[in-house]
Amino acid sequence: MGNLRITTIRRLLDLLTDNKPMSIQKIVENALKDGYLTPIMEEEVGRICESASDLPMEEYMALDRLMGALLTGEVKAVPRKQFINVMEELVLSEAITQVAQQESKQSCQLDIGDIAAYALNRLPPLYATTHEGADYQRQRAKEELQTLIVQQVTDGIQRYFERPTIPNRRPLEQQQRSDLLASMTDMLQSLAPD
Repeated sequence: MGNLRITTIRRLLDLLTDNKPMSIQKIVENALKDGYLTPIMEEEVGRICESASDLPMEEYMALDRLMGALLTGEVKAVPRKQFINVMEELVLSEAITQVAQQESKQSCQLDIGDIAAYALNRLPPLYATTHEGADYQRQRAKEELQTLIVQQVTDGIQRYFERPTIPNRRPLEQQQRSDLLASMTDMLQSLAPD
């Protein structure tokens, strides 16, 4: 299953980085070929549906085919996250602590996300798939990496003050999406003739 996921993700990334517009049909073809619908594929289908005022009939038919394949098990939806990076929570916690101290000393607004991203890009990931694994990674980080975490967050705050101002900056949005099947069902039902 791991190799299939990697193949599916690589194929989708190739399609996304290609200059041709992505279509729901291509995504569905890949999902049917591999037997998996990845979170990246799911997000791209959602993006296309949200950005298009009116989809061509072929795209609706592809959505219907995908929904049928998901319901029959021909295509399996890969869960969004089957693992966590414990380093993210440790860095975020440290960033919140340091930013609160900094903001109490100076009248400024710091972006915790920017600071955490800076630090995370310079620290090793600590992935876990179980609660026990996460506890182990937390303990390991506290024993071996705490000083480095503190230093990288401190450096991130310093860099934040030195960063250039970027006009019209567009932060990543947290996508609040309901279950794919429910969304597709609602959309197909609204389009189906009575």
